Amino acid sequence: MSNALRLARGTFGRVALLDMDRSLVRHAHPHCHMLLKVEGADTQFSVGDRIVALTDEQAVLINAWEPHSYAHYVGQPATIILALYIEPDWLGAFRANWQASSGPGFFRSNVGTVSPGIRQKARRLAEAMVGDPGDLAEHERLLGQLMVAVIERFTEWQAALPSLRMAAGFGIDHRVRKAISIMRTDPAGVDDMTRLARDIGLSRAHFFRLFETTMHVSPRVYLNVVRLEQAVNFIVDSDASLATISERLGFSVPAHFSRFFHDHAGSSPSTYRAVSSLRGCDFETLG
Repeated sequence: MSNALRLARGTFGRVALLDMDRSLVRHAHPHCHMLLKVEGADTQFSVGDRIVALTDEQAVLINAWEPHSYAHYVGQPATIILALYIEPDWLGAFRANWQASSGPGFFRSNVGTVSPGIRQKARRLAEAMVGDPGDLAEHERLLGQLMVAVIERFTEWQAALPSLRMAAGFGIDHRVRKAISIMRTDPAGVDDMTRLARDIGLSRAHFFRLFETTMHVSPRVYLNVVRLEQAVNFIVDSDASLATISERLGFSVPAHFSRFFHDHAGSSPSTYRAVSSLRGCDFETLG
């Protein structure tokens, strides 16, 4: 069963060390997202309309809001993956134009050949997360070194510019903005996309076309992104029970929430909470 081995979270976003042996559903993230193999079998992800390999020599690079899934084949051995979900504001502290990581096209390709230096930096970060889970400052230092190496190798970073139109909210239809506001404010209340479309004054078909044209993901995928990000916040930052979190996010029973979280994050919510609060426990106890 896939699960998180370690989780580091801070102003940089989050970094998860995942032991993966089952597929993940098609989903997206509001961050630029990088996947680096640490140990185990070579594996693969579905990004857009293509399958891309994750190997010792090749990273998978996913732009913000780009739909993707983990395509684990039956009988394939497990893979330990370093998954990076990086906040654009944190990257902007390195170079201002790296805030462009919040938009499409930051990575020029969904795959990139991993240099020995990047492989070494990824391994050091993974080992630090395992060896001293509580040393967030060291995790962030190592992550910074890794991200500089990744961005300088895999992006046209000198020319990258944040979208002023998107930053200002222009170009987003007011009805799409209203739908987004509803999803973010009360994800539990969005139980029917037809009703949501009607509430913002559109037919279901028109709503879906307009939303996907604007946000590059479907309304359902966007809602699931909101639910996942809020779930991570509740799990890591609060003592609320999983039943309470499930109810807040609109799941009828906690088992449905647990399945949703595992299918999107690669870990059960209880394990995710446990590894987010580790302070130097033995790696072997996580099994």
